[in-house]
Amino acid sequence: MAEVMAERGAEAGSATVTDVIERAGVSSAAFRQLFADREAALLAAFDLGVAHARERMVAAYESETRWLDAIKFALAAFLMFLEEEPALGRLIVVYAMGGGAQVLHRRAVVLDEVASALRRGCPEGAAGGQPPSAVIAEGVIGGVLAILHSRLVADEQQSLWELFGSLTSMIVLPYLGPGVARRELTRPAPRPRLLGDSAPQERERLAGQEFDTRLTYRTARALSAIGDYPGASNREVAERAGVVDQGQISKLLSRLEQRELIEKIREGRSRGAPNSWRLTERGELLTRSASVRAAIGS
Repeated sequence: MAEVMAERGAEAGSATVTDVIERAGVSSAAFRQLFADREAALLAAFDLGVAHARERMVAAYESETRWLDAIKFALAAFLMFLEEEPALGRLIVVYAMGGGAQVLHRRAVVLDEVASALRRGCPEGAAGGQPPSAVIAEGVIGGVLAILHSRLVADEQQSLWELFGSLTSMIVLPYLGPGVARRELTRPAPRPRLLGDSAPQERERLAGQEFDTRLTYRTARALSAIGDYPGASNREVAERAGVVDQGQISKLLSRLEQRELIEKIREGRSRGAPNSWRLTERGELLTRSASVRAAIGS
């Protein structure tokens, strides 16, 4: 169902049971044993897509203790899902809106679930003294989906990762205020976790040859923090690495910069603004090696 709809694009609503049966390579009788009609098949496809997205997003959301980090990682996980499973992604974001009453009801339930997750743990009143209403969460989610909808049906497909900063800024604006929203607008997407490592032994061998570096616990934590949270300031890296002394974290980051493992993000930075760090390609290679995972005990 998802593949047929994705192929038909604007004509996805005309996808018939016959189309689905032919694509699946099953008989009409086999289809009828599973689904009463087209709507039932569409509902099952929608539920499948939601299950795949939810698995990624919940794991990302629950891996973070700060609300902002949890929201950012959940958003990154959803964008990754849309990139890696485009047919199911388009079905749940775009084509489900053309479904019948059952599909629309299920969609409303899912959106309410997402809105509840968005409100849960948010810093109430941070943006203006009063906690944002439940309607704000609904509006934020509706706005995000509207933007993704337009990109997914565009004739020329663009990488959804390019939207990460703008979407994050839009989500946090009513909760954390314009200052944080402006800062998040230019932050890169966090490094995706849970990615399969296609060649861990080779990566570890290259890391050892190129860096020949003994990694301390704090060094590994600092690199991991920057990899997980690109654009982190000295203070934010210190918090995640467990370093209390700001002079100590400054020296540590300076050493990592000299070794070309991290670099400052300079685009769009005003004079006097806090440092904003990201990993270099060398830093990415080392951070994804077993050396770092062993140093931080993960």
